[in-house]
Amino acid sequence: MHTVFISTGSNLGNRGNFLSKAEEEITVHAGSILAASHIIETPPWGNTEQPAFLNQVLKIKTRFPPLFLMESLLDIEKAMGRNRTEKWGPRIIDIDILFFNNRIINQEDLCIPHPHLHEREFVLKPMVEIAPDFVHPVFQKTMSELLQELNNA
Repeated sequence: MHTVFISTGSNLGNRGNFLSKAEEEITVHAGSILAASHIIETPPWGNTEQPAFLNQVLKIKTRFPPLFLMESLLDIEKAMGRNRTEKWGPRIIDIDILFFNNRIINQEDLCIPHPHLHEREFVLKPMVEIAPDFVHPVFQKTMSELLQELNNA
């Protein structure tokens, strides 16, 4: 079994319902949820001309290998109505793998840890809530340390 941290986000429609539905679908199709952060509302990142997001981080236990898990999460997004038309654009649901155990994966179609998570308060705040001492395998810093560095930048 693998321990995985996943971020979920939504900024279209009934955002809270979409996050709840994603949580249900992850439980059915990806793995059991061990912990869930509070849902936070945040301004958009990257493309700032869009509605605010609701974001959450989930800690799950899964038997799936990384690529299969990613395919399952993409299938959940698609089934929920996500259309990938614009990078960092508005979306019904966004599901990203942040960490997969302590592995570092750099493939064309999968990068773990998520390459921008250390720049995103909307990921670090919920990570600190459920796993403050989890160490980023590339930077060798805890989630608390990364959030403090971001806030001091």
